[in-house]
Amino acid sequence: MPDAHRTIDAVWKIESAKIIAALTRMLHDVGLAEELAQDALVQALEQWPASGVPDNPGAWLTTVAKRRALDHLRRSRRLDRTREQLAHELAHQGDGRPEQPQEQPSGSGRQEPDPEQDDVLRLMFISCHPVLPTEARVALTLRLLGGLTAEEIARAFLAGEVTIARRIAAAKRTLAEKRVAFALPEGPELAERLSSVLEVIYLIFNEGYSATSGDDLMRPGLCHEALRLGRLLAELAPGEAEVHGLVALMEIQASRSAARTGPAGEPVQLHEQDRARWNQLLIRRGFTALLRARELGAPPGPYVLQAAIAVCHARARTAEDTDWAQIAALYEALARLLPTPIVRLNRAVALAMAGGPKAGLALTDELLADPALRDYHLLPSVRGDLLARLGRSEQARGEFLRAAALTGNAAERAFLRRRAEGIAVAVTPGVTLGDAAQDFLRRGDLDTATIRSYGQTLRRLCLTLGDGLPLSALTAEQVARVFATAWGGAAARTWNRHRSAVRSFGSWASLDGLAAGVERRAQARGRAEPIGPAQLAALWELPGAALRERTLWRLLHESAAGARAALSLDVEDLDLDACRVRGGDTRVSWCAGTALLLPHLLAGRTRGPVFLADRRPGPARTPPAADLCPETGRSRLSYERAEYLFKRATRPLDPAGDGYTLRRLRPRP
Repeated sequence: MPDAHRTIDAVWKIESAKIIAALTRMLHDVGLAEELAQDALVQALEQWPASGVPDNPGAWLTTVAKRRALDHLRRSRRLDRTREQLAHELAHQGDGRPEQPQEQPSGSGRQEPDPEQDDVLRLMFISCHPVLPTEARVALTLRLLGGLTAEEIARAFLAGEVTIARRIAAAKRTLAEKRVAFALPEGPELAERLSSVLEVIYLIFNEGYSATSGDDLMRPGLCHEALRLGRLLAELAPGEAEVHGLVALMEIQASRSAARTGPAGEPVQLHEQDRARWNQLLIRRGFTALLRARELGAPPGPYVLQAAIAVCHARARTAEDTDWAQIAALYEALARLLPTPIVRLNRAVALAMAGGPKAGLALTDELLADPALRDYHLLPSVRGDLLARLGRSEQARGEFLRAAALTGNAAERAFLRRRAEGIAVAVTPGVTLGDAAQDFLRRGDLDTATIRSYGQTLRRLCLTLGDGLPLSALTAEQVARVFATAWGGAAARTWNRHRSAVRSFGSWASLDGLAAGVERRAQARGRAEPIGPAQLAALWELPGAALRERTLWRLLHESAAGARAALSLDVEDLDLDACRVRGGDTRVSWCAGTALLLPHLLAGRTRGPVFLADRRPGPARTPPAADLCPETGRSRLSYERAEYLFKRATRPLDPAGDGYTLRRLRPRP
């Protein structure tokens, strides 16, 4: 009965958040609440095709789910004085009909809060709780409030289904272990928690509006889901100006969706878009939402200001009519509230449009040293546009090529390359930085480990400065800037390793003094103090730790091997039965903890690196063949990434709050 299945899908999309919220209020456990709600869904899938769809399918699902919750409470002997109230409620719902709402006095309006709406609002605040990592908040929100499956979320974010499922499970476990209350925050905590909810919704929208990876520029499903959540939040919290500001911003940005891509899916810039294709209904909704925000009388916050900028664009009948002076003023106000590098970059664009490209370029030049933007493709893209407007064609072409190398989105990459190819410049004689780096790494006198280490340094130089930079134009000042943004906060050992690579490359390329602006850092002597027994015990039980990290940490502790040696291991070298590495110069063996985890990590793989990065490398970041897994296409996990993840995970365990280094996993001698 296909109609029944379609009805179930539609009803579940609408009712799932309300059901899970109601069960969470009963059980005080969001994970258990979702499981029981899913049980009700399964029962509907089994019964409705045969018996027909009930007159009120939402009430039917709610009744079944609450019955299961009540059964659970009875079995676990945790049913308190609300038992009689719940039983009374279920007695009225036994025929699948919802309870009739009590009539309110005529003209009184809503005198009491709607418990159902309040429950959904509580669920939204729990899903976006700051105790969870950002990626977990996004996944859990889409799961509980969007009704999306792990498979659907994984498909939307181009991630593995297993990864998403683990992320959701870890988030539920963390909420339970931290005993996060199913209650609305109050006072100063409300602003912080609301900010987290808004951030999650806007992250979902942005990933749909400008996909960071994949072949398509947009993923409309995520935009629609974010808009639905934003509108729902505006209904649940009508007195919050920033909520209406976010809705206004998303409505107006979504109104341009049809005009943002060309016939082949290529990006169309804002000033080139056919404004007749902008959705006027969404624009009017955006205007209305911004008016609601302003009527509340609160000082404009970041989302209200961004919505006001979007309104300036929407009001202009043509690109030439855009009030860039007003937009620049709004960005200046936004930069005072939210002085992030992205806001400063957008302000530079507005200033360039209002006062000429020279003013904008001066601001973007200041951002070149900001570590937060070192891999942000829009910085070189904006600089390329400004340089082209100033007639500096060769530099503009290099910036567009660098932007293309940094983006993970195929449509944007192709667009940026076309922009670069469309700039006519004289062919620069001589060798480029990219060519020289490849030739240097192909030398026959370098071993595998050295090639891998030097390759990391040179890839960073090429990404930051551009493959096409003439080698003769490479300067010590440029190298020093790359070091400051890429490794400014790195340990002395890491800094010195990259410095050594640059010095070796400079000597080979006859560029003496290439590392002149990079001073050697003093390295601390002595063995790092191992992590104590109590902290180790807490580490092994750390909630939310991924299988890859748990396996690596166990291996380092049980084998006493160095992190680089462990990360260089390949699957074909492992003797799982003997718990050691076969032959070779790397002598690594392990104990039961690692032996239990390794088979799950390998998941049947027979070749390639043991520890893999989260994603496949982009076209501009292709590592050596020895560092690629032939079965998954993913590259070897880097030492820098492994160290960063370990430090971040162990901050709560470290009394100093800095997090531990991987070296401290080695056991006491």
